[in-house]
Formats: sequence, structure tokens, C-alpha cells
Amino acid sequence: VSLPGFERGRRYRAVDGHPTFFNFYETQSVADLESPAYKDRLNNPTPWTLATVKQFTDTSRTLCDVVISRGTGQGTFVETVAMETSLADDAFVQGLGDALHRLASSSGIVGLHLLRGRIGQDQAVTEEKKLRGVPDQEVAWLLLIEAIDLDPLTLARKETLTDKLLDESGATHCKRGIYQLQYALSKDELQR
Repeated sequence: VSLPGFERGRRYRAVDGHPTFFNFYETQSVADLESPAYKDRLNNPTPWTLATVKQFTDTSRTLCDVVISRGTGQGTFVETVAMETSLADDAFVQGLGDALHRLASSSGIVGLHLLRGRIGQDQAVTEEKKLRGVPDQEVAWLLLIEAIDLDPLTLARKETLTDKLLDESGATHCKRGIYQLQYALSKDELQR
């Protein structure tokens, strides 16, 4: 989060889903994830990184653009829905549109973010990637649904954003998980 362009980082632990942890960073631009400062950090891992990253398995790392973002604040729970589609981007987003609108205004849902993965863009081999030993998986589309509690997410799975609705919207290879926030740090908090 101390790097130029980085705004906030979050770490979650699985309540229902795989892998065990879900981490993500918010940046001002995708270009911040290709900056010399960021690449330098990845190529000069700290002792803590050296000790922990080589134990990571089944990792996924994708640079993403924000397509839709609704809500204010952050939730203590997040559902992640990784998806693919054979539809054109506009058609896929339009197909999800009504359900996402209803979901964003649902009680207990505080944020909804649809992200488009930049598949194949983060291919630079860094020292940190070498520690993991296998290439990172990537996601084509990622939907993040933030909630104040677990119940709104459970209800959304049953009523608003069902597996059937995702299928009818053109989503394929869906992988869902619900995660509880462990820690969040913003640039503003770091600089206090």
C-alpha cells in the first residue's frame, strides 16, 4: 500500500470457498501494477515474503479493470464470483445488469464491483513468482459483492444471483466463494 498508486489492500479468509485466502489491492490505475517501484518490490522480496510465498498453492493473480462499481464503504464479508463467458463484453454486462442492480440495492449489501480481467497481461517473471514454482491462474471476470454480514450473501445466492441466473446471463465456469475480512489498510491509514 506504500507504493505509488496503491490505495488500499485487503485480506479475507474463506467461510465458504477455495482457496483459503482472498487478497486484493486497489490502485489508481492498472499501470500502477506495472510500475518500476512495484516490479522492484516483486523482484526484491522481504524475508517475510521469502518465508511465506513459497508455501502458497493454487494462486490466482489477475490485473483487472473496474466495469461496474456501486456502493459506499466496505463490508465485513465478500462473495467472489469468478466467471468466463463466450459473449461480447457489452452483452455479458447487459445480461447481468438487472440482477446486479437489484443486488446493489438489497438490504445488507454495501458494495458491488464487476471487474474484467486482463488475461495474459501480468506475465513478467519476477522473483516472487519464482518462489511459488507454478504460474498463477487468472480470471476473465470477477464479481465482488460486499455485505455487512453473511446473511445477505446467503440470501443473494438463493434469490437474486442464483447459479441459474448466472448461467442464463452467459456466465460459464463460475467459481464462488464467501470470505470474511481479516484486515484492510488504506494509503490514508498508512500515512497517519
